Amino acid sequence: MKSLFFKEINAFFGSLTGYLVLVLFLVAIGLIVWVFPESSVLEYGFADLESLFSYTPYVFTFLIPALSMRAIAEERKNGTWELLQTSPLSLVQIILAKYLALLALVILAVLPTLLYAYAIAQLGDPPGNLDWAGFFGSWIGLIMIGATFAAVGLFASALTSQQVVAFVLGVFLCFVLYFGFTALSEMLSGELAYWVEEFSLSYHYISLSRGVVDSRDVFFLLGMILVFLGGSVLILKGK
Repeated sequence: MKSLFFKEINAFFGSLTGYLVLVLFLVAIGLIVWVFPESSVLEYGFADLESLFSYTPYVFTFLIPALSMRAIAEERKNGTWELLQTSPLSLVQIILAKYLALLALVILAVLPTLLYAYAIAQLGDPPGNLDWAGFFGSWIGLIMIGATFAAVGLFASALTSQQVVAFVLGVFLCFVLYFGFTALSEMLSGELAYWVEEFSLSYHYISLSRGVVDSRDVFFLLGMILVFLGGSVLILKGK
């Protein structure tokens, strides 16, 4: 399982596409946080990173499906999936190794944003004046959302042997799970609206970003990850 994990990591960094995806992500986040007038912390005038945590899920909606689209779809298209299944690894171990590789890439992409926190803290008055509890709560929430999107993207890749189709499906599912349920709840009223919003990833992400890591939010996101990883296993078993 370890060898498959490192194989996935090496395959990502063995192509120009891998580096391009990470660079585009960091450039997009950098522009949002520091350059665009509507979201720049320099224009906002307060020592916080609300723009980073507000807009990164939008970028994740496209970034993570781009990372995950080849995970299974490419194996099936190239005919190497059958060879992989002849290895000593079980199907669950194969899916888990590929998922952990995706998760490592997501964390690697988000890790440089810690430098933004240091920079903003130094720009505060006095220096170091930053809501660290809120920052780390939001940062953990960002990792959890990225981990959930990675499971969704892997599920989309298991549905088809075409990478482009897997990307489109991944973007659609991530968009619905993050934005769709919230939009639907706004059209409803009463207790039904509350229950619908409970299924929205954005609802639990915003809850985490308040700086209090609620176990209910963590368990919901972990449950979503398990559902989509289990769905990937079931789909591949059926095929």
